[in-house]
Amino acid sequence: MNQRLKELADNLEGELYFDNTMRILYATDASAYREMPLAVAIPQAIGDLKKLIEFARAEKTSLIPRTAGTSLAGQVVGNGIVVDVSKHFTKILELNAAEHWVTVQPGVIRDELNMFLKPHGLFFGPETSTANRAMIGGMVGNNSCGSNSVVYGSVREHLLEVNALLSDGTETVFKTLSTDEFHAKCEGDNLEAGLYKSIRTQLGNYDNQVEIRKQFPKKVIERRNTGYAVDVLLDSAPFTAGEQDFNFCKLIAGSEGTLAFITGIKLNVSPLPPKETGLLCVHFNSIDESLRANLVALKYKPSASELIDHYILECTKDNIEQSKNRFFVQGDPGAILVIEFARATREEIIEIAGRVEADMRVAGLGYHFPLLFGDDSKKIWTLRKAGLGLLGNLPGDEKAVPVIEDTAVDVNDLPAYIAEFNEILVKYNLHAVHYAHAGSGEIHLRPIINLKTAEGNRLFRIIAEEIATLVKKYDGSLSGEHGDGRLRGEFIKQMVGAKNYELLRTIKRTWDPENIFNPNKIVDTPSMNTMLRYTPGQKTPEFKTVFRYHNQDVLQHAEQCNGSGDCRKTHLSGGTMCPSFMATKNEKDTTRARANILREFLTNSEKMNRFDHKEIYEVMDLCLSCKGCKSECPSNVDVAKLKAEFMQQYYDANGIPFRSRLIANFSASAKLGSLMPGVYNFMMTTPAISNAIKKIVGFGVKRSMPTLHTITLKKWFAKHKKKPANGATKKVYLFCDEFTNYNDTEIGIKAILLLEKLGYEVIIPNHEESGRAWLSKGLIRDAKKIANKNIAMLSNIVNADAPLIGIEPSAILTFRDEYIDLADDNNLAAAQTLAKNVFLIDEFIATEMDNGNIEQSLFTKEKKLIKLHGHCQQKALSSVIPSVKMMSFPANYKVETIPSGCCGMAGSFGYEKEHYDLSMQIGELVLLPAVRSQSEEVIIAAPGTSCRHQIKDGTGRKALHTIEVLYDALV
Repeated sequence: MNQRLKELADNLEGELYFDNTMRILYATDASAYREMPLAVAIPQAIGDLKKLIEFARAEKTSLIPRTAGTSLAGQVVGNGIVVDVSKHFTKILELNAAEHWVTVQPGVIRDELNMFLKPHGLFFGPETSTANRAMIGGMVGNNSCGSNSVVYGSVREHLLEVNALLSDGTETVFKTLSTDEFHAKCEGDNLEAGLYKSIRTQLGNYDNQVEIRKQFPKKVIERRNTGYAVDVLLDSAPFTAGEQDFNFCKLIAGSEGTLAFITGIKLNVSPLPPKETGLLCVHFNSIDESLRANLVALKYKPSASELIDHYILECTKDNIEQSKNRFFVQGDPGAILVIEFARATREEIIEIAGRVEADMRVAGLGYHFPLLFGDDSKKIWTLRKAGLGLLGNLPGDEKAVPVIEDTAVDVNDLPAYIAEFNEILVKYNLHAVHYAHAGSGEIHLRPIINLKTAEGNRLFRIIAEEIATLVKKYDGSLSGEHGDGRLRGEFIKQMVGAKNYELLRTIKRTWDPENIFNPNKIVDTPSMNTMLRYTPGQKTPEFKTVFRYHNQDVLQHAEQCNGSGDCRKTHLSGGTMCPSFMATKNEKDTTRARANILREFLTNSEKMNRFDHKEIYEVMDLCLSCKGCKSECPSNVDVAKLKAEFMQQYYDANGIPFRSRLIANFSASAKLGSLMPGVYNFMMTTPAISNAIKKIVGFGVKRSMPTLHTITLKKWFAKHKKKPANGATKKVYLFCDEFTNYNDTEIGIKAILLLEKLGYEVIIPNHEESGRAWLSKGLIRDAKKIANKNIAMLSNIVNADAPLIGIEPSAILTFRDEYIDLADDNNLAAAQTLAKNVFLIDEFIATEMDNGNIEQSLFTKEKKLIKLHGHCQQKALSSVIPSVKMMSFPANYKVETIPSGCCGMAGSFGYEKEHYDLSMQIGELVLLPAVRSQSEEVIIAAPGTSCRHQIKDGTGRKALHTIEVLYDALV
């Protein structure tokens, strides 16, 4: 087969991979399933898809269409060829604003489509919590909808036409047909005609019609994805008088790629919703109370009514990003109902929210009723949409598993249904997480189960069986939006009856007689508790690691990734995670891929050192250690930490490369160079010498080399050191990091002079280097020694009244991050206490300004515009807000944040020859074009030394440290 795959690869415009690494990365999605595919195709054009269909037919294999890979029912897991259209099928083909339609390829991201539509006053209504990476092809396959489905429904209601390849490779277009056109389509002997003839026969049969209407979910349930949508198709003109014209798109929506391969999609789009929206976030003591209140809210026609339960709220406490978004939470609610109203004016929303609150209070429902607007509303939706990922935060092997998370019932039945649902769980000593679409009768319910155990596997199946029976009792839908896949397919026969199930099988066989399109999904699925990520009862060894993994081990930390794919958002959506994916658009370069590859080998490797695999090295290679995932990943998967741990363990088996050791030992090299800085700088700036050094070391020849200052900051301070001025009111310890000490001495000098001018006594303790370079190269045993020396030394002097402040974010923030995980047991408490009193200099000064300890009269009134690029680790572990506040303090200074993620430099990453091009590519996404667009009068500010270097190399502009901006503003 490998030879045939190689021949296929040579014949494609796109790419075909059948190596072990890529197969591992595509063996899972966001579900509980895992199955190794035969290969992974990245097609570039429709011609590639035709060749793949031809190959699948000839070789008796299958094609599994995939976009973002966030399926929750195993839809894109299988043993055939995974066909990933997310990289090249990304064009918006045509817009007709007057007629309100747009045509796109399947790899267009939903939120990016709406960015395109917004200037035209239009948007595509159906959304998902994954809307910043979910693609239209996947949304069609799943018939997706989201929080606003009470207004905009599902994709099916907006799907006008589908261009597709049939299983014989022929191209066709599915669209609305009059009854005459429908019957004309039935003429002929080709596959397409056969589809129309078959559906005419099946749905024209009276007995079938009766059975469908009897067995399928209630029509009032708008969220219903049970099997193929023959109940919807039945309500069209050829079969039901007076109904809408026939359109096979109704069937294709929710078919999960099992019937045809979609290449183009025509969608109906809507006028933009009212500009004014408000969120009434009602707090309740219990789930039951919130569901009864939901019925009250729905009388007032909200645009959304979303549930967030106690477990989700608890998970937000330990998430850096989402902890900021729980500002509205009062007390310890059992549930919060987020009720959105969209109206023409804010006054209308205030009035209607008041009526809802009054009705609820009369009914004895709810105890806190905050009404939020604007940016506060955005924070609430960010928290709600992070729900799926946040569930990965549960420590240990017990997880909130997707098994019966997508059931939908009549919203009036919801309180009773959920009560019975929870009674079933209590019977098995289980409890569930409840969240999402209360307004549509669909609560995402996830029981907490350990699938690594035989008992967990048994419960996984039993709960699925019992809940399927319960859903049938209420004439509900086993899937409301996530699809059937291989998780729920086994129970469709029970849900729709044996006769209807055979009808669904007939449809599959008619459309795909050779079973090449995503087989074993929806119909003829294997047992739902097989082919899981974990084999029940499998044992993994204890791992001796350098980092501390609180309440878990390194494998469990990697397993926190549940595949939700937040790391697949592009630079257009903002944020930092994940810079390498943003540039390459390759699944291999996502945070998810890195967690997956590590999980795979730590679980299944037979080596003594399970880290010793080149496959892991290959996938980890393009991680920039930006720390974006530590805050932006809802599951808090810290891949920078995992990469550093892996590198140390890998080096233990394979030795440490010369370049890695040289970079890690930056301080020693810089110290040596500082003895003769003139000679050192001459060598670094003379092209012939510098290029020779770069080639020897393995640096990119286009990258400029950093130079040393003529004096180190520590030497300057020793000469400058003076008794505190009479006006000094507070003592601060300045961490003299290695980068400021040797390269950026001027910044350090200005920081000290500024602090002294502001009335602070500055002391530089006799500490070690930060260890940042050692951490970045994965030599974390050496970093651990440095960390513990610094903790022991500084914890004895630093306190709330004399804090430790730092200039370089990547250095000072190690105290609040890695040091706690590297501290020896006897140093842990000291490290945790020390971390509370360590601040970026921007944080310290901004706080002092807020407290009224710094006078504005000390600064100029001259007008200045500053454009700020925040440092990655500052954004992940702190915030750019203190930098903005600090630089905005002078009366006429205006600060605007560049909406950039990572600059691409990432310490040594941007120097290394194999990474230089990617480094610049990342910079070109947002940062470098933004800098180039500014006039010379605009100040470019960046607190990170690497960021300033990248800006200089990429644009020729000199960026200032934020502290330089404030120092230069002194009068």
